[in-house]
Amino acid sequence: MEEDELVSFRERWKRELQKNSKGESTKPRVVSTQSSASDGKSAYFDDSYKDSFSLKHEARNCSAFSNNSNNSKQEVTQSHSKESVHHQPQYVSIAEGLLDGRTSPLLDRIQAERTRKRHQRDRAEELPQKKVHTGKKLLEQFIQDLNDINDIPFFDVELPYELALKIFQFLDRRDLGSCAQVSKAWKVLAEDEVLWYNVCQREGYHFGASVSDSPCWKSSLRDSRNSDKLVCSNWKNRVGSISQLQYELGKILCDVSCCSGYVFAGYTTGDVRLWDTHHWDSGASYLRPSHANTDATPKPHVSHVQVNRTVAAAAFEDGSVDVWSTESGPEPIHTLQHLQRVHALVLSPDHPSLATASGADVRLDCPDEKGYWRTLRVTQLPKPVDHLCVVPGRHACPVAVASASESVYIVETGQGQEEENRLLHSVYGHPVTCLDASPTQAAMGVKSCGWAMNDGGNKIQVYSLETGKLEASVGSSAGDFTCVNLRDAPPHLLVCGNKDRRVRVFDLRSGVSVASLYAHHLGVTAVRADEWKVVSGGGEGLVCVWEMRMATKLWEMHNRHPVRHIWFDTSTLVTANIPDEKSPRGACITDDDLTAHRRHRGVINLYDFSEDASVQDHVLPICRSNYVEPSGFNYNIGLAMPYDILSGPTNT
Repeated sequence: MEEDELVSFRERWKRELQKNSKGESTKPRVVSTQSSASDGKSAYFDDSYKDSFSLKHEARNCSAFSNNSNNSKQEVTQSHSKESVHHQPQYVSIAEGLLDGRTSPLLDRIQAERTRKRHQRDRAEELPQKKVHTGKKLLEQFIQDLNDINDIPFFDVELPYELALKIFQFLDRRDLGSCAQVSKAWKVLAEDEVLWYNVCQREGYHFGASVSDSPCWKSSLRDSRNSDKLVCSNWKNRVGSISQLQYELGKILCDVSCCSGYVFAGYTTGDVRLWDTHHWDSGASYLRPSHANTDATPKPHVSHVQVNRTVAAAAFEDGSVDVWSTESGPEPIHTLQHLQRVHALVLSPDHPSLATASGADVRLDCPDEKGYWRTLRVTQLPKPVDHLCVVPGRHACPVAVASASESVYIVETGQGQEEENRLLHSVYGHPVTCLDASPTQAAMGVKSCGWAMNDGGNKIQVYSLETGKLEASVGSSAGDFTCVNLRDAPPHLLVCGNKDRRVRVFDLRSGVSVASLYAHHLGVTAVRADEWKVVSGGGEGLVCVWEMRMATKLWEMHNRHPVRHIWFDTSTLVTANIPDEKSPRGACITDDDLTAHRRHRGVINLYDFSEDASVQDHVLPICRSNYVEPSGFNYNIGLAMPYDILSGPTNT
């Protein structure tokens, strides 16, 4: 029924169109082909469609008039029909196409493209396929598909596990965490123990450990980072424990040195003591000097002490130097003698290389492969030595840098050494006030005098040890530089102290000041820095901890005597307040008493920030006292009273 209505509708429409076409044939209407081509709707009919439409229209006209016309009339009719097609309205052409059941040429092209792709796919299926091992069981194939250990999918490529592990070893912990979220196969690879072991080593944790030492290196790294965050928070908030390393004989402290948990101190009685803060039960706490066997009284004072991971050395007022091993026992393993008082004593931080200076003489000693100590170099400078340091990292041929008045020399050892010491710096009338050396550079504070004050004041000169050329000149201060730290400072940074009460941090790449901290009204005596903090000590006995980026003081502690030594690592801080006066008079009731009063002795403070302050055992020793001590101090913390914790239940 519906089809009949559609056919009748088409017939009526066709008759109306024929009438319109006849009416327009008597009165033709000219339509520009250019305008129709420019119209957007005319793109619906392309040239091929117009040709096919004109051919069909000619065929209908020929069949309608074939009985009553000859060949000449047919040609006239065909030409007339073509003109009518070109001159008929556009909507008429669209309507005739719909009546004839035609569709868009675009659809025809889409259909042709689909057919072409189907033919290509059929031809590809006809090509020889890869051989399939039909002998495999279904269970084996299923296990191979689920086995993510053998082949790791990298987008469109599957790589062996070993090769994928080589690629992942260049990623850090953040990238490994991101890769673990991609897929199950990548998660298995990103949590490999070898990868996380290498990440721990790169970030500075668990040095010397093997892969089998931890069941889960990812958890070990997480615990280490959380511990570092806790330690950093304790540093900033002054949370931890403090203890004083005092010598019971009551003599005055002369010098202190620290390295890798060892604290080495010398006293006016000629005694030396070594503390191992990591193992308090060590048997080598009391070291026996070589002059202890003599009957000479009084014993010579200790002038300088130095310690590293393997040996400890002490110089005495009579010019003798003793060297002990930190592991073997209390007896010295090496002894040397100078004719005069030792003015400088330095140990290499990473090798048992010893440099001593007495007057203008400089001496370098080092043990050989069998442990026998040998004198590698003895030289004499033009003037008495003021400062001396050993270049770290030179194990085979130790190198020392010495300053004598306004000149700085490099003292080298080895087969190819020169007869004369290499001159690194010398400016007449500009004495060197402080000195330090890193594996590649040497930094010195130079004092400007007289007319040179107009050039910008005192400066710090940084020289290259390889080329001997000046690499940086920073400072320009009116006061003298009293201390400089280049060896222990972060890369490309230099921290120094000045008599003008300021602590400065310089960037050696640009020569600008990163931080300028005003703290010590009697001048800066000791300074040390790492990536985020600066610890400084002054002549007034004040120890200050600074946050470098914000240039703000976190906290401070005060003792009676000037701060002469500062050392810290990740969780430990050691400060030494050393008196200037080694033989005070009127300190006691009678001047003949050789025991100095407590206020003249000096003190060594050990701060441990790795412990939790909420535990009662980790409070200050004065707060754990049994009320027998005659004196106490206010440390700005809450006291832990003995009666706060009851030993057992009580009946009321």
